Amino acid sequence: MFSVTKVYSDANGDSHFEDVSIDLKEAGTIGRLSETQPAKGVIFREVEPSYDFDFHTAPQKQYIILLDGEIEIETSLGIKRSFKGGDILLMEDIEGKGHRTRNLTPIRRKSIFITLP
Repeated sequence: MFSVTKVYSDANGDSHFEDVSIDLKEAGTIGRLSETQPAKGVIFREVEPSYDFDFHTAPQKQYIILLDGEIEIETSLGIKRSFKGGDILLMEDIEGKGHRTRNLTPIRRKSIFITLP
């Protein structure tokens, strides 16, 4: 299993966290693989140490792979969770009240976005 945290909006526009698992299947000497996930594009990003982005929605459905640092995401209901390098997020709150993201470690943080169809 591969763990991903999904951020999504409900019918009222409030954002929530959901822990989801991606199944992996044995693939012999190359390890265990998931089914192919369709993707639209890849974006590389670096943010300043002071990054603190007030409530916003995701611009599109996308995976975010955190490469380093540590962030805090807050939902519209005030629930906060921390994520660090190596964590994967699935951002699906493209409508509604959005979420807030801020750096917890004062470094230039790098991440990769994989946009979805």
